[in-house]
Amino acid sequence: MAQPTPGARRAPGAQPAPDAQPAPGARPVSGAQPAPGAQPAPRPRAPRPAPPARIPQSTSTARPTPPARPAPPARPTPPPPPHPTAWDDAHPRPLAPDSAPLPAYGTGSLADLLPTLAAGMAVPGTTAAIPELTPADRNCVFLIDGLGWEQLKAHPDEAPFMTSLLASSRGGTGSPITAGYPATTATSLASVGTGLPPGAHGLPGYTVRNPDTGELMNQLRWQPWTPPGPWQPYPTVFELAHRAGVHAAQVTSPAFANTPLTKIALSGGSFHGRLSGEERMDVAAEQLAAADRSLVYTYYAEVDGAGHRFGVDSDTWRGQLMYVDRLVQRLAEQLPPRSALYVTADHGMIDVPFDEDHRIDFDEDWELKAGVALLGGEGRARHVYAVPGAANDVLTCWREVLGEQFWVASRDEAIEAGWFGPAVDERVYHRIGDVVAAARDDVLLIASEREPRESAMVGNHGSMTPAEQLVPLLEVRS
Repeated sequence: MAQPTPGARRAPGAQPAPDAQPAPGARPVSGAQPAPGAQPAPRPRAPRPAPPARIPQSTSTARPTPPARPAPPARPTPPPPPHPTAWDDAHPRPLAPDSAPLPAYGTGSLADLLPTLAAGMAVPGTTAAIPELTPADRNCVFLIDGLGWEQLKAHPDEAPFMTSLLASSRGGTGSPITAGYPATTATSLASVGTGLPPGAHGLPGYTVRNPDTGELMNQLRWQPWTPPGPWQPYPTVFELAHRAGVHAAQVTSPAFANTPLTKIALSGGSFHGRLSGEERMDVAAEQLAAADRSLVYTYYAEVDGAGHRFGVDSDTWRGQLMYVDRLVQRLAEQLPPRSALYVTADHGMIDVPFDEDHRIDFDEDWELKAGVALLGGEGRARHVYAVPGAANDVLTCWREVLGEQFWVASRDEAIEAGWFGPAVDERVYHRIGDVVAAARDDVLLIASEREPRESAMVGNHGSMTPAEQLVPLLEVRS
């Protein structure tokens, strides 16, 4: 059944992500970057522009076609600050929100992969957005959780087969694609399955506020339970493919058979639960051969798990990489005729040292806590929800404290800069924090009391740095 199509909130001035190479969609940083370590003085605040107009809800049941993005309006030159010496070499300006390297939405992101493959199989309602990919009758996507482009390239001995495929990435260009912001599993899986950026599918973080209840909602574990359909009402690409007569199948752990995240992000066609990686590869190959046109998805999680617990510089992580490399080769050797296998990931990862310089504890910092009602997101990609009336003060304080190491933006600034895609749906707008903070440096904003398990992780991800954003798109054809 077709799902309702909510309206979208435009991101005024958002630029289409260019078809670029490593760090696709990056926006140039104006001037030199500030040197970390110095605390800036309070930043003079210019008058705030009115937020962009919200686009009304639509009653159409068809999958929406993203609207053409208007040329950005000319921006007036801002007036000089009242105290020109406030931002000198000792107190450099905070990072500008529009200097963050954007994901390549619309030309080379995870959200563009399945629509491109489905369009090559003539599935209505899909568009080929990654021009380097050549259509195939049978397509399989193998998503390895946590295996970023930079981590794969740094370990050729542990992954000899995937290393041999690096030149095939992104249609033979030898280039990566990007995840999306934030670079985290729930957000990325929803982008993969729906073919939509986070601002549309509505999973814009690890934990976000539910505007209807005021509670933080963990979108990976789906806690507290929330009705899945209204939370993410768009059909998945697998559902569109199934309706068009394409054989669609998902082969993954049996534990994911009935989860809400599976329902809203990956449902459609048949589900095949298998415990071992070898069984998943064998069943994925069988499902590819089950019809003349097939779209198959399979998944492996433990590379990410090893990275979180032990770090991407650990023997345990390397062992997992060696294992999954053999799985990729096993599947590649079983591809039926007229097939294309794409090996990708949901995000990369970095190891963050356990010291006060690299781990800032929100629960012990009275400045950062002032005026904050809820702390969402994760250590490298925070959503901050202010008490009523305190949003501007929280934004100013966070920029003063973190602005040399994090891109710190208001909700509207992050939307205008395009962090969550070219548009943000009305239902998604208030899920985004009043303040959004994305790490540039190798730092974490932990919360040792509220989030003890997450705060103890060695490997982390979420932000827009190349180590987190860039993911492979390796290709094998038969």
